[in-house]
Amino acid sequence: MLIARRADTRARADFATWKMMAKLNGASALPPEAQNFLAIYNKLLGQMSEADAGEATIQEMYRTYYVEMGGAGKAPEVPARAREPVADNGNVTTFRRLPPKKTSTSDPNAKRSMPVALIFACLVVVYVAIRYYWK
Repeated sequence: MLIARRADTRARADFATWKMMAKLNGASALPPEAQNFLAIYNKLLGQMSEADAGEATIQEMYRTYYVEMGGAGKAPEVPARAREPVADNGNVTTFRRLPPKKTSTSDPNAKRSMPVALIFACLVVVYVAIRYYWK
């Protein structure tokens, strides 16, 4: 059953890759085996829907891969993995801006920001003092 699961996973991954490359006009770069499977898929598209044709092609690839990987006899039916539906259970947090921090005037240890004009005035005083000191 392990070989069957690996073969099925590989067939689904390869088919998705090859199908995407074919959509991007890169089918000529694919190996001959891939081109053969894509030709089977295109032939089946004329007879059935896209989903059914894709599944039929994947099953054909699965049987081929099962034999290549050393599976004996007929390839067993691989049970489909049950996908859990995505449920909104409320554990997702939306991003939002944080409220601005409020400075409390009652806290004596709170840092007070110095206005830019005061800093500039102090720099001017220091500059003038240095100029008078050097003359």
